Amino acid sequence: MNAIFNHAARILTAAAQDNVPADRALRHYFLELRHLGPRDKRAISRAVFAYFRWLQWLDLKASFQKQVEQALTLHERFLANEKSVKPEALAARAVPDWLHAEMELPPAYLRHLQHEPALWLRARPGTAAKLARELGDCEVSERAPDAVRFKGVQDLFVTPAFHRGAFEIQDLSSQLVSLGCAPRPGETWWDACAGEGGKLLHLADLMVNKGVIWASDRSERRLQVLKRRAARAQLFNYRSALWDGSAKLPTKTKFDGILLDAPCSGVGTWQRNPHARWTTTPDDVRELAATQRAMLEHVAGALKPGGRLIYAVCTLTRSETTAIADAFSAAHPEFEPASLFDSQLSTLNSRLLLWPHELNANGMFLAAWRRAK
Repeated sequence: MNAIFNHAARILTAAAQDNVPADRALRHYFLELRHLGPRDKRAISRAVFAYFRWLQWLDLKASFQKQVEQALTLHERFLANEKSVKPEALAARAVPDWLHAEMELPPAYLRHLQHEPALWLRARPGTAAKLARELGDCEVSERAPDAVRFKGVQDLFVTPAFHRGAFEIQDLSSQLVSLGCAPRPGETWWDACAGEGGKLLHLADLMVNKGVIWASDRSERRLQVLKRRAARAQLFNYRSALWDGSAKLPTKTKFDGILLDAPCSGVGTWQRNPHARWTTTPDDVRELAATQRAMLEHVAGALKPGGRLIYAVCTLTRSETTAIADAFSAAHPEFEPASLFDSQLSTLNSRLLLWPHELNANGMFLAAWRRAK
């Protein structure tokens, strides 16, 4: 265990010195120490993330090794008995003070933040039960038809199922965004902030590889990753183009549907990325909200009459969720609210806040409109 403390301390030192996120420092460290096995990597990662989950309880004057040891002790005690940490302490210490003005903080949500995140997979359509049997240590979700929670410890990237394109690693909330889009085969869609393509690949599967999806992002590297992922999944009904989020769109195409999965503060991912709790600021939220509003304005004109516009962010702050949706609706009477789901998740609801503790997944906000014909 001392070796784990020492490895974690070196990573925390590097993250602090280089001013980089903990997950990036972990990746760099593991690239340098290729001899570390999967079990050691998991233990080190767990120690680093425990440090940030329990940061406000630690003796910050102690060495990083000692702080990591304290964090893991607190974490194990909490897992054995959640009541070992009072709700008031979680409200005061588990998140930064500024967050209280931006969102509700239910005790169940705060408790959930202190747990390690679930790992969700998206099976190819109709194969969730088969994939769960093949991989083992899985459970199939009732929330999304192809969602599988993996609870094992094997390296999924070396499994035959991964190499033949049988699944993607994709959070449950992310899968629900694509399902909320409800694209139809043969339609023309635009995934405006496609990133590395997780939601685009899901959209393509929902469209049965028919029709066209435009994928845009400001990063050429991310679009290249998308190209490799699409090839592995044998999905080819997309085109890609760079877009920096400005008023100059990457194409003059008019779309049946647009998904704007906008850049955001990522508060909904804080269980998975606890370091971000202490690096994200109110200024970040304000700047990102302005970007989100501008991007919605830019993409709205590319929608056909009768087309669907879906706004999604993996955050829970009011400034980036309901405030953005309210402002867009007020400015665009030609866009009417559209239902996201007609299912157990929501009954004909045009907005949905996905709470992490209710889904055991990332937090997400979705809003949907239809352009009047």
